[in-house]
Amino acid sequence: MKYTGGCHCGAVRYEFEGEIGEVLECNCSHCSKKGMLLYFVNKDKFKLLSGVENLKEYLFNKKAIRHLFCTTCGTQAHAEGVFFPKACVNVRCVDGIDLSTLPRKPFNGKDI
Repeated sequence: MKYTGGCHCGAVRYEFEGEIGEVLECNCSHCSKKGMLLYFVNKDKFKLLSGVENLKEYLFNKKAIRHLFCTTCGTQAHAEGVFFPKACVNVRCVDGIDLSTLPRKPFNGKDI
């Protein structure tokens, strides 16, 4: 299935292919403070449509994920793996998703 999504102001837009069956709910300090629900997709199935010039990178801890947020509205709609070939989509930013229908899989990122 093809999905689209992006940031709050619309400057950053993306599309990706996949089947969102469940989402990862990480308890690390970053994800829990932002309330992120994550879906990982191969980078070759993810395409940034617009807004590359609006993206700012944030790295922390092991610097394994390039957390990318819009410099206009501050939304982190996606991220990219540094050492692995995955894009990480914030499912809260995917168009038309009913979050109540998606099972959440807890992930203990706090202790990594």
